[in-house]
Amino acid sequence: FYGDGDFWLVKSSTVSIQARFEGTKYTEGLAATNRIVVGGAFLHGHKIEVGTLDSGILTVDGQKVIAGFPGAYHQAGWSVTYDGQGAVPDVIPEGNEKRVVHMDLPLGVKVTVFQWSNYMDVQIEMSKQPGQDGVCGNFNDNQGDDTTQAIMARIGARVRPGEGLLSGAALIEWTPQMNQMMQVECSATTRAAGQAKCTQYLGAAGNAVNSCTFDYCFGMNVRARKHAKTYA
Repeated sequence: FYGDGDFWLVKSSTVSIQARFEGTKYTEGLAATNRIVVGGAFLHGHKIEVGTLDSGILTVDGQKVIAGFPGAYHQAGWSVTYDGQGAVPDVIPEGNEKRVVHMDLPLGVKVTVFQWSNYMDVQIEMSKQPGQDGVCGNFNDNQGDDTTQAIMARIGARVRPGEGLLSGAALIEWTPQMNQMMQVECSATTRAAGQAKCTQYLGAAGNAVNSCTFDYCFGMNVRARKHAKTYA
């Protein structure tokens, strides 16, 4: 998924994890993780939201609960720790220092967020939950049904209105690079199918549908972000 918007990383009857993907100038507008929120029945109505360093968002139930760095917040059965510990999954971006949010949650769920200035790296460790699906897959041991198009068909292209846990709204941009790449490299038949399905999923038009259609065309292409730079 490279288009902008709010997505289900994990959707289940117990654990709910949503993320906001937004483009940056370093990825030719293709989306990177900008914000994440964890909630659901297993947290008994609580929700933990983390944004980029620039956003300053690190809240529980909409309130800042960690005053400084490092720091920690504890509830019965779970905790949030804010420090500089943990192996970085990629590289530390130039000009950034390591800021890591560790969520140790019920059901053995562990969410680690590496905050950078304008995006985040996220790691999720958990066991399969009832009815689980989302961008991270449905955990049925069949990778063949975890394609972008299959996930969209099961749970929708984005978080549906009324199901959102994230604060604010996603900034949906449609860049010339994305438009050119889709026109050149996504067949007219696939584009038309994607636009029809995205219009159906979203009940919207304009850049929201364009962004969704880009995912329909290229969501499983792990090199899409790098390749889009050739259209810069």
